[in-house]
Amino acid sequence: MPELPEVEAARRAIQDNCVGKKITKAIVADDSKVIDGVSRADFEASLLGKTIISAHRKGKNMWLQLDSPPFPSFQFGMAGAVYIKGVAVTKYKRSAVKDTDEWPSKYSKVFVQLDDGLEFSFTDKRRFAKVRLLKDPTSVPPISELGPDALLEPMTVDVLFASLSKKKISIKALLLDQSFISGIGNWVADEVLYQARIHPEQSSATLSKECVEALHKSIKEVIEYAVQVDAESIHFPCEWLFHFRWGKRAGKINGKKIDFITVGGRTSAFVPELQKLTGNQAANAESKRTSKRVDDVDEEASDKEVKGTAKSRKGRKPGGQAKRSTVKRKSKGSDEDNDNDDSTDDVDHDDNDDSADEDMKNRTRKVTTNKQSKAEMTSKKKKQTSQNAKPKKRAK
Repeated sequence: MPELPEVEAARRAIQDNCVGKKITKAIVADDSKVIDGVSRADFEASLLGKTIISAHRKGKNMWLQLDSPPFPSFQFGMAGAVYIKGVAVTKYKRSAVKDTDEWPSKYSKVFVQLDDGLEFSFTDKRRFAKVRLLKDPTSVPPISELGPDALLEPMTVDVLFASLSKKKISIKALLLDQSFISGIGNWVADEVLYQARIHPEQSSATLSKECVEALHKSIKEVIEYAVQVDAESIHFPCEWLFHFRWGKRAGKINGKKIDFITVGGRTSAFVPELQKLTGNQAANAESKRTSKRVDDVDEEASDKEVKGTAKSRKGRKPGGQAKRSTVKRKSKGSDEDNDNDDSTDDVDHDDNDDSADEDMKNRTRKVTTNKQSKAEMTSKKKKQTSQNAKPKKRAK
């Protein structure tokens, strides 16, 4: 989705190509899911004849200052994008319009023509964006609720450290919180944490001063570099995680495995070999891994014992034909029962032969009882059918 670098590239494109020009035509989509709180007709009327004075941005939001209010405000959502006809504007993942597509795009939500003939459009294929008409965009949500802009209002290291020390949520979730710091989205958060060598699940309050300094540096460097190249990912350094994080595919970066976990409700890419949990979280994680390994070993051993007991019973030589027949029926019945029942998964993970034998006896008794009940029911049905089939005596 568009994050600070992509939205800043769109703002700069508007600033460089549209400022000082008058709007001579406006077409607003009839889409109340995206066009928020204003009718199509009122929106179009508010744009016509106005001159664009400047383009502003905070976090992932952009708005155009006209020569008089109200001003159009754009919250980009998952796939919002700005296109200027004949002008190269940053294209990023999930953007909808290609150079060969119709113009304006069928996904256009706001289309504007300027007095020199230049045209631009705000599109949204997935319809998660919000376009509003506001007298003062900075005084109302969502912009009024945003934290400091990661590019324009960077925190100092000391302020960042003090702020993080009060937060007990994971650092990845906190970076995605736009009320804490605005402009950082999923790919930027993954990148800065990778560059700073911080695990995305690490509790914010547990980060050392050295880790916070590394995080502060990586936020500054990643965002400034991405903005400098107008968010064109082909110009991102080849060692960035960005090039390897998409699609949840198994991959490596510089020979090191990338893993994917969910943090703060978002898929997070990280490199376990470089981004490790620290302090109590590391100990707890290791304890869980050890417990899981023990459980896996015990479960495997238990499964082998149950199977081994079953095989030994099948291979045991009975004292006579009647016993052999009975044992065979029980084994077959037990296997059939297991095919339709997951109860073998409930066997206690215990290295005790008696426990496994007792469990096998119980299963055998259960199957035998079930078969006896079925046999009795079948016998009753046959008897009833036989009685009903007898011919009635003719009346004399």
